[in-house]
Amino acid sequence: MRAIVITRPGGPDVLEEQSRPLPTPGLGQIRVRVRASALNRADILQRRGAYPAPAGAPPDVPGLEYAGEVEALGDSTSLWRLGARVMGLVGGGGHAEYLCVHEREAIAVPQNLSWEEAAAIPEAFLTAYDALLRQIAVHAGERLLIHAVGSGVGTAALQLARAAGVTVIGTSRTRSKLERASDLGLDVGVDGSRDDWPARVNEVTGGKGVNAVLDLLGGSYLAGSIRVLAPRGRLILVGLTAGRTAELDLGLILNTRALIVGTVLRSRPLEEKISLAREFSDRVLPLFESGRLRPVLDRVFSFDEIREAHQLMESDSSFGKIVLRWD
Repeated sequence: MRAIVITRPGGPDVLEEQSRPLPTPGLGQIRVRVRASALNRADILQRRGAYPAPAGAPPDVPGLEYAGEVEALGDSTSLWRLGARVMGLVGGGGHAEYLCVHEREAIAVPQNLSWEEAAAIPEAFLTAYDALLRQIAVHAGERLLIHAVGSGVGTAALQLARAAGVTVIGTSRTRSKLERASDLGLDVGVDGSRDDWPARVNEVTGGKGVNAVLDLLGGSYLAGSIRVLAPRGRLILVGLTAGRTAELDLGLILNTRALIVGTVLRSRPLEEKISLAREFSDRVLPLFESGRLRPVLDRVFSFDEIREAHQLMESDSSFGKIVLRWD
């Protein structure tokens, strides 16, 4: 099979298409013929040598998500038939023509979605759903701040929050991304490149602040996020693209009784991933089928253009997901 391989740590030029053996599904596994996948920040970091794959995932084949059809069944499988359309998350190896996953990790692809649209769902929407609905439990009537609202996870979180009846404030360093996010239901856009963005958030909330923050950036944004939290507010930290360290006013955390949560999906145990996939299938897939949720695609590349796709992501100019397909 064809696979995208990281030949050594470095820039996009270290990516090559190589031939790898066809994987064999084990007990309880299915083999999926991958039709499309998507690009994520983790792939960029892995290519640079800064984010190694977890145990059990290919160390040099990136890719955290896939959409394709079931091509082979391992022993003791019963959930899928051959040819079924599935999508899901993996610890790595999504940028190959075939991969094997536990059958209960796979999620059905809604019939109204293309392969490219389906490939844009797993990482963004599973991450956003798990963070917002399962971990910090945002609910109708609350105010949510999303940093990097134009990112893949940001656009997914925006839609999920709006579907739950939540008022959403979003930050971006690019005005055009805020304008495009407004078409998805963003209530208020805030220029995240300005040092006074916390003052703007407090202004638009009438000084009440926000009940929850989805922080996809980390770094200096964390301190500002705590400043805009309402009493007993919750903050969940999902990404660190703005930096791994921050200086915090611990007094604010005490006085507001804030809850701060950190999360990551890639390295979770199989049982937790299965639980999330099955719950997502029951609660969220119907919203795609009805059209209330939709994947946001910035651009679709052939895997032959993998280097160009990495360059686009590193430019920070994309809105939503960058998708890759096998021709």
